[in-house]
Amino acid sequence: MTVLGTDPPPEQDKKPAPVTLRRRIGIGLVVAWALVLTVVVFTRGSDSDEEQAAPPARPSPSASQGPLTTGEVYQTLLPSVVRIETTRGAKANATSMTESAIGTGVIANADGSILTALHVVANASAIRISYTDGTTSPASVASSDPDNDIAVLSPQKGPETLVPATLGGGVQVGDKVVAIGNPLGLTMSTSDGVVSGVDRDLARDQEGATQGLIQFDAAVNPGSSGGPLINDGGAVVGIVVSLANPTSAGTFIGIGFAVPIGTALGGGGEGDGQTPPL
Repeated sequence: MTVLGTDPPPEQDKKPAPVTLRRRIGIGLVVAWALVLTVVVFTRGSDSDEEQAAPPARPSPSASQGPLTTGEVYQTLLPSVVRIETTRGAKANATSMTESAIGTGVIANADGSILTALHVVANASAIRISYTDGTTSPASVASSDPDNDIAVLSPQKGPETLVPATLGGGVQVGDKVVAIGNPLGLTMSTSDGVVSGVDRDLARDQEGATQGLIQFDAAVNPGSSGGPLINDGGAVVGIVVSLANPTSAGTFIGIGFAVPIGTALGGGGEGDGQTPPL
């Protein structure tokens, strides 16, 4: 009798099924892509760290402000310069003939005090100030220094915006200077030149000599008296008081004189006003 036994199980194929192979390939691609992303992220992070670690750029020093041009000096000082008109020989409201004159002044203090040449306002029966914004005001002599031909005026009112001038110090021969004034009535004219000499003495008719003057060659004429002489930093270094002319014409021939600003501020004789402090 034949005993029917079971057949042994067939030997399994050692090759993976096609489905399993595709899964392994997919997993491998995912892992490879993840590795690529990781490398990219770390590389970018490293670059960012290097950028952050780089030292900041040092700011380069800005160029220092150089001397002002004549036009810049003019624009800077213009709000501080005034036109002075005086009446002599009669009261301001009189109907008789009177003599009028024009000069220049500069606002030298926050209280509105104005420096000018004394001869501009000497013996005036009325003084009127005109500011560059169009405002006008009567004024009076607060103090004076006859030896140096300097006067300080106190106006009854100031301009809408009061701009006192910056006051400077000493000058040397060759320094650039600018004069602003009202020569021959030509309102707010400007000229430039250089300091031609210092510590000059100038004789005046029956009034002795004015000493320690600044000589300059910026053009000035009658009407410029009392105006500021300004350096190339925009600071007033003197008050124009006279010009030299060997004839009686009274016109400019290249030599003007100004009282140094320190001397102008140091005087103050007549009157009960006070000169502006330097």
